[in-house]
Amino acid sequence: MGAGPLATSDAPLVLLSGGGGGARLAAGLSQASVERPLLVVTNTGDDFEHCGLTICPDTDSVLYAVSQTIDPQRGWGRAEESWSVFETLKNLGGPDWFQLGDKDLALHLSRAAMLAAGKDLAGATTALGDRLGVPPHVAVVPATASPVRTHVVSDQGKMAFQEYFVAHRCAPVLRHVVYEGIELASPADQLRDALDHVGAAGTDVVLGPSNPFLSLAPILDIPGMQGLLRRAARRVVAVSPIIGGQALKGPAGKIMSELGLDVSAAGWTRWMNAQYPGLVDVWVWDETDQAAAGAMRSESMDIRTTSTVMSDPKRAAAFGDWLLGACGSDH
Repeated sequence: MGAGPLATSDAPLVLLSGGGGGARLAAGLSQASVERPLLVVTNTGDDFEHCGLTICPDTDSVLYAVSQTIDPQRGWGRAEESWSVFETLKNLGGPDWFQLGDKDLALHLSRAAMLAAGKDLAGATTALGDRLGVPPHVAVVPATASPVRTHVVSDQGKMAFQEYFVAHRCAPVLRHVVYEGIELASPADQLRDALDHVGAAGTDVVLGPSNPFLSLAPILDIPGMQGLLRRAARRVVAVSPIIGGQALKGPAGKIMSELGLDVSAAGWTRWMNAQYPGLVDVWVWDETDQAAAGAMRSESMDIRTTSTVMSDPKRAAAFGDWLLGACGSDH
């Protein structure tokens, strides 16, 4: 991304992303009509070991999304996937609760070989992105090199995130979320290096429409992360994952309800603002929630509304264009 200070227009837009809405937004920004350097910081709290391999679901979803190799129907995994290894694994009595497609497995095996050869997770991610065809103006960086593992405390006890999310299909009632190892973690060197090269004008940081408890918090709660982003940011923009009183996909709405929060764009905004005071400058809601935006604006909150539903690549790119415009304007 260059060795000298970057002007705001040339500085990488930094997107914090989980694997669902955040990955779709990463794809939309990567395909926007104005090509701007994009650095996608991915959640590592979902990472886990399975069949002897390091699995990075959110990072891989972003890699697949921005390289246009993601399965468009499922919204995760590879397009035109096959399942021969998974079916054989089941027949051999192996673990079958987590689906691994053949193409997806090949990526995990490639990552394992690179890690065994001494590459770190960020280096392996960059190499995999190059091989998948991630556009040259896009960099995908895991949030930290240190192991951070999300666990949920529920009415059925404490369990690893993937057990809650995949094996139990988010059915347990969530009481609390724990990010094990996060106190020893630090922001990825690649992120620090990129932001160190941002000029005095700063750059733009976007919090994608990802689950605030399971995808964004494992990034933002890394010691030093909020300060690093805030110092480099001209503007921090947060996109609501709640539209019309529900999450389009995933358990964000269910979790908010179980934690006693109002399941709405306003409820999400209030929680985020209380959890991360002074971090966010601009809040982006879907136009469905336009009527409720007035009350928040009367509290001096900068709420902007547009169509945020990224149901296909064309709509994702259109939202990416709108978001780049919002980052460059004051109104």
